[in-house]
Amino acid sequence: VQLQASGGGLVQAGGSLRLSCTASGRTFSSYAMGWFRQAPGKEREFVAHISWSGGSTYYADSVKGRFTISRDNAKNTVYLQMNSLKPEDTAVYYCAATLGGSIYLTKYDYWGQGTLVTVSS
Repeated sequence: VQLQASGGGLVQAGGSLRLSCTASGRTFSSYAMGWFRQAPGKEREFVAHISWSGGSTYYADSVKGRFTISRDNAKNTVYLQMNSLKPEDTAVYYCAATLGGSIYLTKYDYWGQGTLVTVSS
């Protein structure tokens, strides 16, 4: 599975962005998908997870109620809608694919290249 993330950019605090991650290669719908982020000088952390069917989602406490993960298996794409953005959301955001359900990055088999989100105060 090859993953291509896009949609990052510069936004003011309180604004919104939608990230997309498009997959090619093996059957996208077989994989659960996750979004992770890595801020400068920090470790990569879990943001959100969605099951292969889209019927189950899970969020980090820091983004719960502000971010929404979704997927369109017909388009081989997973999305991360980010609302009410804060400066502390500034990071490189990565999408990843796993055959299992997990919040742990070591359980993910395939990774996209990352897209930078910068939130100004």
